Amino acid sequence: MSTRVLVIDDSITMRALFTDVLERTSGINVVGAAANADEARDMIAQLKPDVLTLDVEMPGKNGLEFLEEVMESAPMPVIMLSTLTQKGAQTSFKALELGAVDCFPKPQQATPAEFDKIVDKLGKLVIAAASGKVKAMSAKAPAAATNMSEAKYDWNGKLVAMSASTGGVEAVSELLASFPVNCPPTIVLQQMEAGFAEPFTAKLSERIKPKVVVATDGVKLEQGTVYIVADPDKHAVIDRWPDASIRLLGNDPVQGFRPSADLLFATIAKTAGANGVGMILTGMGRDGANGLKALRGAGGKTFSQDKDSCMVYEAPAAAVAQGAVEKQLPLDGLAAAALAVAGSFAKAA
Repeated sequence: MSTRVLVIDDSITMRALFTDVLERTSGINVVGAAANADEARDMIAQLKPDVLTLDVEMPGKNGLEFLEEVMESAPMPVIMLSTLTQKGAQTSFKALELGAVDCFPKPQQATPAEFDKIVDKLGKLVIAAASGKVKAMSAKAPAAATNMSEAKYDWNGKLVAMSASTGGVEAVSELLASFPVNCPPTIVLQQMEAGFAEPFTAKLSERIKPKVVVATDGVKLEQGTVYIVADPDKHAVIDRWPDASIRLLGNDPVQGFRPSADLLFATIAKTAGANGVGMILTGMGRDGANGLKALRGAGGKTFSQDKDSCMVYEAPAAAVAQGAVEKQLPLDGLAAAALAVAGSFAKAA
């Protein structure tokens, strides 16, 4: 069955270009194109699309306002498409908080040649969005997570690493809300557009107790710190164990991904072995499956987010199929499991 898409953009040129791009992907049917929120509202009711692509900048009710309306009245998968996703990352994070599946940058120039470059990536994202889950998002951590993050924690010297892509911004935030201020050194590899790492780090710092920093070449891993790996021009590897540092490498993409979760997990397997804890969260593709399997083979503990709590289950499913995952758990279960392997909480008196 084809994925039915409604394109919403105030520019007639953009509507035509995005319609053409999407309809070149097998399994996608663009059922309509709307110029504003009022047109979109009526077309959603009439055409019943599976996915919306939504521009941020529109006359009248803008994209963020309409996204909020959609998520409150009839939640459905929405992909934000705008030049603002490149230069205004805060706008993108607001869209993700409101429930957008992902934010996809428009090409710099509205030409067929530039749009040809995004056919494969955008098509895969739309199909993944249609098969994923849309759920209410909340910036407030659950009470249980808050209680765990405030408990006394004794670290045993192990390293935690996780990878995520589509749906990962909110999943990572929710998972790390459980982490105490003196958590194990934790690496988060999040696939995102260039320029997003710093705003993501700042946003995460507001929501969790540990220190959050963007990973830099040569930075030493320390207890109580979360390291964000998101630069699409650099891979991240662990150079040794113990007294480990993150090294950033400008090598070619690994099976289409940079930074590569496969490469990160594989170097943790080689250096830390049984002292590594690896997790794959919501996302597209199969990046991380091979590396996580290597980590499991080296004696490390490996987990994945379960299907019911994933926005997009493709990446965790690939790891499970590869035999890389010891246990599948919901987000709150992942946090508790990782912290239990890497240390222990003091028992209440």
